[in-house]
Amino acid sequence: MKNSVLATFGAVAMASTLATPSLAADEVNIYSYRQPFLIEPLLEAFTKETGIKANVIFASKGLEARIKAEGENTPADLLLSTNVGRLESAKQQGITQPVVSDTLSKNIPAHFRDEGNEWFGLTTRARVIYASKERVAQDSITYEELADPKWKGRLCTRSGQHDYSIGLFSSIVAHKGKEEAKVWLEGVKANLARRPTGNDRAQVKAIFAGECDIALGNTYYMGKMQTNDKEVEQKEWANSVRILFPNTNDRGTHVNISGMLLTKYAPNKGNAIKLMEFLSSANAQQIYAEGNFEYPVLSDVEPSELVKSWGRFKADDLQLNRIAEARQTASELVDIVDFDAGAE
Repeated sequence: MKNSVLATFGAVAMASTLATPSLAADEVNIYSYRQPFLIEPLLEAFTKETGIKANVIFASKGLEARIKAEGENTPADLLLSTNVGRLESAKQQGITQPVVSDTLSKNIPAHFRDEGNEWFGLTTRARVIYASKERVAQDSITYEELADPKWKGRLCTRSGQHDYSIGLFSSIVAHKGKEEAKVWLEGVKANLARRPTGNDRAQVKAIFAGECDIALGNTYYMGKMQTNDKEVEQKEWANSVRILFPNTNDRGTHVNISGMLLTKYAPNKGNAIKLMEFLSSANAQQIYAEGNFEYPVLSDVEPSELVKSWGRFKADDLQLNRIAEARQTASELVDIVDFDAGAE
């Protein structure tokens, strides 16, 4: 039965594949939200080191639902995902299983993995402030300060309901409580220069155009803009701003993760755990660091030279489970304050 399911799945793959998934003893099957340009070098290195063939399906949505629908017949051993919200959602949907591994425990800090070992972080990205080089003189900031009236009409951000925004807002709820977070979110809304719209790069473009002076964004977008030879105007956008890492003098800057989990009915469990351990290794972490402008979770591995050029920072070490638990509250607060309507 499983072989027929695998054949069917290979025929209806949502995007490109490295190979058709199978149940051979020397293979492992991955569903991935992470893009091919980043994942393929990692899997090639894994196969070269272990002899285990890695098959992967890439998609932008729907992988958790597919795994759940496939049930015991799923071909998927691992899910590679893009933020803690998705990882925690997969856990809540009952499609994961715990992994007990001394290697993973050693390589991945406790606050970057699930308390029950149901998911594990692989890389981090910080939610920072992009600040105009021309119009913002200060070199430090806090998230709390974003609600200060001095920023009225000067702040841009993407939708409050986007995963990246909810991640940050959830961290505020986790640290400050629901009521204080609501007051803060109202203050941030009052300072918006326009209705929340666009992606993180669009916020930097808005600063370049003079529509706002500061914006929320993920660190890796700076690298993507600085190295964009196809749309060279993005280099100009990036050159108009600098990164400020909030709260570096107290609790630290909010970070989210990309990560991985072992599916509940993984048909190649042993090989899958070997791949998980490999992805947490120095070799794989270095490939991640150079390939996507993210920060390795393995402390022995340095970020790329470009990423280091943005400056050092202290990361918030609050357990990501606590932030994930606050996501529903954060989403409700976004609606309660009508954040996406913008300032009145």
